[in-house]
Amino acid sequence: MANHKSALKRIRSNETRRIRNKYQYKTTRNAIRDLREMTVKADAEPKLKEITSMLDKIAKNNIIHNNKAANLKSKLTKFVASLK
Repeated sequence: MANHKSALKRIRSNETRRIRNKYQYKTTRNAIRDLREMTVKADAEPKLKEITSMLDKIAKNNIIHNNKAANLKSKLTKFVASLK
């Protein structure tokens, strides 16, 4: 067990951040899954813009690596471009 007040606070804050990070990442993954199931380009384009923003935010906060965010954005953009 922690011996200092600051260590106890760190444990609490780490848990709060862990839960928040997990929520943001899971929400983004679900949005990506929904986008990949779309078949109409007109519906997918606004969703792509929203997902791109989500990926940028979680990459900025080091929830995922910047390169992973870039790779996902690239693949999703190609997918949306291939829709009719």
